[in-house]
Amino acid sequence: MSLAINIIGSKILRKKAKEVDENQEGLEDLIETLFDTMDSSNGIGLAAPQVSKSIRVFVVNTAPLADDEATKDEDLADFRKVFINPKITDRFGKFVSMEEGCLSVPDIYENVSRKESIKMEYYDENFVLQKVEYHGVKSRVIQHEYDHLEGVLFTDKIAILRRKLLKNKLMGISKGKFVKRYKVKLGK
Repeated sequence: MSLAINIIGSKILRKKAKEVDENQEGLEDLIETLFDTMDSSNGIGLAAPQVSKSIRVFVVNTAPLADDEATKDEDLADFRKVFINPKITDRFGKFVSMEEGCLSVPDIYENVSRKESIKMEYYDENFVLQKVEYHGVKSRVIQHEYDHLEGVLFTDKIAILRRKLLKNKLMGISKGKFVKRYKVKLGK
């Protein structure tokens, strides 16, 4: 089943999501629905707030990037994961600028500077605690989705001048002025 994705302007995208416990009702179904929604929307990550669930869960699947010339040296083909109650405990390495987009901000792609590596803790879909490091594109995708749990969009991280230049376009998107390629929900 695929859900509608909240578009920039939706208040839920600006709220800090709440932690869940392993007895969270419907968590398994939500995870499956997040993957279905992400896959049917041609995304590589999706956070629960993007589908109107303000809880600390997101999924990623970097397989669509595996054949990209820019990321060919990274092992992305089998990186399909669930992150529950994630905590980034450290961001390290150099800052790397790379183009990002977002299902909640359709048709906008901008360079975002992020640290190249992270250390984090999270629970997997079986509620087993994981403590790991991620680097490169995996780190970037995770940081992007993690930001959604904090009420932050990638457009908040682009250069101020560029953000000002995009203001009218972003306002238009929030009002539905874009080509709809997947189910969306305009917000309040």
